[in-house]
Amino acid sequence: MYFRDFLKIFLRILIVLDIIVDLPVTCTKCLCCICCPWAEPRWASVNRGVLICDECCSVHRSLGRHSSQVRHLTHTPWPPTQLQMVQMLYNNGANSIWEHSLLDPASVMSGKRKAIPQDKVHPNKTEFIKAKYQMLAFVHRMPCRDDDSFTAKDLSKQLHSSVRTGNLETCLRLLSLGAQANFFHPEKGNTPLHVAAKAGQVSQVELLTVYGADPGAPDSNGKTPIDYARQAGHHDLADRLVEIQYELTDRLAFYLCGRKPDHKNGQHFIIPQMADSFILHQTCHLLSLFNKLQLSNHLFEELAMDVYDEVDRRETDAVWLATQNHSTLVTETTVVPFLPVNPEYSSTRNQGRQKLARFNAHEFATLVIDILSDAKRRQQGSSVTSPKENVELILKSVSSRHGSEGQDNDQPDYDSVASDEDTDPDAPTGKGNRTKVLIHASHEYIL
Repeated sequence: MYFRDFLKIFLRILIVLDIIVDLPVTCTKCLCCICCPWAEPRWASVNRGVLICDECCSVHRSLGRHSSQVRHLTHTPWPPTQLQMVQMLYNNGANSIWEHSLLDPASVMSGKRKAIPQDKVHPNKTEFIKAKYQMLAFVHRMPCRDDDSFTAKDLSKQLHSSVRTGNLETCLRLLSLGAQANFFHPEKGNTPLHVAAKAGQVSQVELLTVYGADPGAPDSNGKTPIDYARQAGHHDLADRLVEIQYELTDRLAFYLCGRKPDHKNGQHFIIPQMADSFILHQTCHLLSLFNKLQLSNHLFEELAMDVYDEVDRRETDAVWLATQNHSTLVTETTVVPFLPVNPEYSSTRNQGRQKLARFNAHEFATLVIDILSDAKRRQQGSSVTSPKENVELILKSVSSRHGSEGQDNDQPDYDSVASDEDTDPDAPTGKGNRTKVLIHASHEYIL
């Protein structure tokens, strides 16, 4: 027992000093949670490059994917190169990026400290993790001066130059300071992802795409990062970039049927079939509405991304419940019943996202199939524009098929802080209205 605790502390020191060697991720008993160093990590925050324990993971999940993208190390399917990227960041001390000011001895005098295993999840660990990843309170800030050259554009240019090397933590630091993963270099005529793909920097590619870099973005000559990788002979990397390009629709298809398209052989979409004939009929009806009403590509992408986030929440919930000690960890404070608020979105869009949690399995599967089918149609070249009422009519159609199914629900499924508008206190909350409650929020997609 004491030796094991000593080993954890010793490994933590090695991590801080950036001299730890690569360890297999299955050997989690030899690793340390980066937020409270003694606990055994079984989860990873992909975009932060850290490993975390179950208790800290419960807080990370409550922050939302825009703050922390959480995956289980062994119970979640990982792209091998993405897992290698996270391991590399963890082993190279990426945590020092998020705790920079805490490494200053003066922080002890000011009362700042990181959480410890003995702290309670709420409020101690919660407050620390929110300050660290949501507020970025401990990240090193560039000095603010009138002649300061470290603007977002300059940081992005540094990122553009750095991704050709294997210095992954430098690029993460630049991204944490505001560098843009999709920055188009005016002199070079391409993006950081083009540069990383040409150089064959697999981990850099993984990091950039986690931060939103687009594998299909054209350079000044119309070539994509996928083209750059193939022309440079990095065929495995090019194949991986194709997978990333179709990540959203692949994830939705896998959620429903456990299969992904065979991109190498030109199959880019799988449209699962519903066994229930009534649901299948409604799916066909909604597909005709998508075609008739012609939702714009931009608004359709927003809707698809919201559904993707809800799929991630549901899948992570399933893994979370399957891996916890139900007598100690699964409580009301560790459950994420709906999508957390994203401050970059308006209150109406946040409410609509959260109310996706009201869809039951069949209802949600129908919506996912609709999106997959329309995504395939759009990818084949049918670019459209949208009348203002499109999303509202689609959502009304979804709700109409459940109008006769009543089910009381005394507890709201959404976070009241997501809206700065008053809601109707007499509005029904039964199952028959699970989709209808999205209608007022749909205006966010059509403004």
